[in-house]
Amino acid sequence: MRLPLTRTLIFLVTALSASAQDKIIDVEHSAITIHVGKAGLFSGAGHEHWVNAPISSGTFSEVDPLHVEFKVDTAKMAVKPDPKVDAATQAQIQKDMQDITLESAKYPEIRFRSSRIEKQTERQWKVEGSLTLHGVTKPVTVTVDRRGEVYASHTVIKQTDFGIKPITVGGGLIKVKNEIELDFQFRALDR
Repeated sequence: MRLPLTRTLIFLVTALSASAQDKIIDVEHSAITIHVGKAGLFSGAGHEHWVNAPISSGTFSEVDPLHVEFKVDTAKMAVKPDPKVDAATQAQIQKDMQDITLESAKYPEIRFRSSRIEKQTERQWKVEGSLTLHGVTKPVTVTVDRRGEVYASHTVIKQTDFGIKPITVGGGLIKVKNEIELDFQFRALDR
């Protein structure tokens, strides 16, 4: 009778200590910034955009088991205001991003979950995982650097890899680049 109880206690202590190692991502001071470039013959007439993609929740751990996961609420993603773009055009760009590109009503969440993390140096990790965007899950590998209390990474993905057709105007003379740049910056919540 004692053996099963002992195993249960060991399991509970192990599970609790593992979860105590997890750090919660501070969603107030963490975000993803997305750079959307322009292409096409008349790309000079188009606009580049920077999009704020606030992290809605997430956890990570620097100790075994190493892991990171987070979520982004697509409805809260916002195109940063551009002084060269009038308010009506800015509103249309935001609407197009939500309705056409992200299809936020149909795909309300972007998720990342690590599958393998390899420590490179004391302040750098190679992170492999799955990114789910627009209902499609693809493998992604990034290098994460720790700068003080901030964890940062940069990567490039193709919209078409996730079933997103880049927006075009004028029969393709002006279009959004297929490759978009993502800059991640997050920090742990002070407990």
